Amino acid sequence: MNIVILLGVVITLVTGFPVLMQLLKTHPRGLIILFFAEMWERFSYYGMRGILIFYLTQHLLFDDAVASAQYGSYTSLVYLLPLIGGILADRYLGTRKAVAFGALLLVAGHLTMAYEGSPAQQQLVYAGHSYEIQAHGRADDRTVKVVVGGQAYDFGPAADGGMAIKGLPAGAELPSDLPKGSFSMTKTVDQRGVNTFYLAVSLIIMGVGFLKPNISTIVGQLYGKGDPRRDSGFTLYYYGVNLGAFWASVLCAYLAQHIGWWAGFGLAGVGMAAGFVVFVLGKDLLQGKGEPPDPAKLAAKAAGPLSLEQLIYVLALAGVAGVWFLVQRNGLVGIGLLISTAASLGFIAWFLAAKCDKIERERMMLALFLIFGSVIFFTLFEQAGTSLNLFAARNVQLGLTSHATTFLGIPVGTAAQLAEAGLKPLGGLWIDTEIAAAQTQSFNSGFILILAPLLAALWAYLAGRKRDPNPTLKFGFGLMQVGLGFLVVVWGAGMADANARVPMMLLGLLYFLHTTGELFLSPVGLSEITKLSVAQVGSFMMAVWFLASSIAQYVGGWIAGMAGSETVGGQVLDPAAALKTSLEVFNMLGWWGMGIGVAFIALSFVIKHWAHGVNEPGGGAQPEPIAPVLDGERQAVSPAAMRADLES
Repeated sequence: MNIVILLGVVITLVTGFPVLMQLLKTHPRGLIILFFAEMWERFSYYGMRGILIFYLTQHLLFDDAVASAQYGSYTSLVYLLPLIGGILADRYLGTRKAVAFGALLLVAGHLTMAYEGSPAQQQLVYAGHSYEIQAHGRADDRTVKVVVGGQAYDFGPAADGGMAIKGLPAGAELPSDLPKGSFSMTKTVDQRGVNTFYLAVSLIIMGVGFLKPNISTIVGQLYGKGDPRRDSGFTLYYYGVNLGAFWASVLCAYLAQHIGWWAGFGLAGVGMAAGFVVFVLGKDLLQGKGEPPDPAKLAAKAAGPLSLEQLIYVLALAGVAGVWFLVQRNGLVGIGLLISTAASLGFIAWFLAAKCDKIERERMMLALFLIFGSVIFFTLFEQAGTSLNLFAARNVQLGLTSHATTFLGIPVGTAAQLAEAGLKPLGGLWIDTEIAAAQTQSFNSGFILILAPLLAALWAYLAGRKRDPNPTLKFGFGLMQVGLGFLVVVWGAGMADANARVPMMLLGLLYFLHTTGELFLSPVGLSEITKLSVAQVGSFMMAVWFLASSIAQYVGGWIAGMAGSETVGGQVLDPAAALKTSLEVFNMLGWWGMGIGVAFIALSFVIKHWAHGVNEPGGGAQPEPIAPVLDGERQAVSPAAMRADLES
């Protein structure tokens, strides 16, 4: 049994039992439906997210920079489209129909991802002759060799940065040392498979756009105004979010590596299908919440025989083609984000100068300041799916044990360690202590499951004594921790072994600090924007928040490309050079995070009065629209829900 799966069972049982008891005893039955529906939706998203960068670099043979840019385009659009889905649900569909439609698109997208097509093939070209690059396996199990004269040979880096072919006999048609620049790499791709991949991610992007901003809105609708169960209901709901993210990273990564890409992606699709079934069958338990604001208008004919509802669905499906075109063009996505950012800042500058009094102006300026901090934090934090994932595969010791042992008579260790010690599985059972690189993505959500209740209790304790840090101060501490996480790896790099792999402990500490930083920053983010924004532009400021999230994803992909290394057949050519490049980028990110965090902390004492009592009881404070437990992605909530919180 894989040790991560075993530990996951323990964590789930310990943390999940009290959650289940509260769900069954205290809260509306509809919360159970939303809990499991969103748990499976997050399972599908994080299952794909954890293995996507490896699929791009190994199956499609994108180089690191291109793969990271494509990942950035995908996640950028994933965070941008929920704004449109929220508006459509707010004005026409209602949240329940929007969630159901989004779920169907997600099922279609994830199951389409299960179609692999033929893997890309790479060839080494030297002196006008081509030599096959032979690759077998996936993720950490991948082996790559170069075929010369019908025989496959291992290779590694040459002293000058070229390629050294190992064991090549004298007189072979290819020299054993290929100087840098003396050879080139070409590849052939299954274009149908590539197009299918882009169709799949386009369906997923559109599906997330309809589902993500609306399902959490229904949670709030299950509770009446002033219901004391509301905050704990959101906390339980977000436990399901993180539980789904945790198990997705564990199981989809395991299946992708040991069975096939189709199995990892397919399991994500099955998870989303399960969420859809739970949501549809549990309709009656939602107490009629989330229905269309004007059912008659929605059912009326809008375009020939099509009702307004049908027209929205048709246009959304047509929009998938637009997303398919856009997601492949990283530069175009960047231009669109740049224009949107410039236009938004221009409008805000005009609004501040022409429409705001002093209090409103300072509150809006504080909101912009926090949005800037969010962009920086999540640009660093979202390296998890790209540069940190590749770093784990190439430069981290993925075994948790140094040698084989036994526990209650059951062998414990990696397969190689068991073979070296002469231990055999007990009746076929043994505990495998080797972690798949993509399974390290479970560290963040696992830490959240453990730490979120503690941090939530800490904030409640401090708030009760009027010592709760102001939002800018929390942002500063969050930024310092995300930066420190990178620096821990840099400072511990001296422990790297002969294979240029650092201990797993360093990566674990990085994710621990990133998680605690997230729990400082995330819970106050969107809530503060709703409190600080002038009601007249409340929805627009939410759009700016989502735009900022999208920018963080895009910039994060670009930065991840800077940490990329030269690969052959999806395997890094020089692990030592890869470690050096990664550490240089991590060092830069670490000091930027620390520096900006310190600046936020210093400025918090100067600009905290800009809130003008918005967070003080009786001073305009509003209930937080989201619980203090998040999954690292600034939970999207529909404009209607945000306005309700502003006006309550």
